[in-house]
Amino acid sequence: MDEPIHVTDAAFQKTVLESTLPVIVDFWAPWCAPCRMVAPILDKLAKEYAGKLIVAKVNTDEETKYAQQYGVQGIPTMLFIAGGKVVHQQVGAMPERMLREAVEQFLEIAGQSK
Repeated sequence: MDEPIHVTDAAFQKTVLESTLPVIVDFWAPWCAPCRMVAPILDKLAKEYAGKLIVAKVNTDEETKYAQQYGVQGIPTMLFIAGGKVVHQQVGAMPERMLREAVEQFLEIAGQSK
């Protein structure tokens, strides 16, 4: 996938937890300014890491089940999930350089480095 996938609660299990590729799940909402700052960075990463990584977006205004299950209290919150397990949780926006570093570390842990 060379662009983020918008995931519903109904599709979360199959799309995220059962994925053979590592997944970054971005919990966001349309009214959230920091979420809008992170969105274009995640769009870029989805393109650059197509075939190695999936970027999934969950709108917390519409889909609440997994946000509650993972204890998401502030947005944006990004979960780095590999093999159905959360490897890292990032709460809040971060600059592109730092997010890229986090992705590289995540892919190394998940065995998918560039």
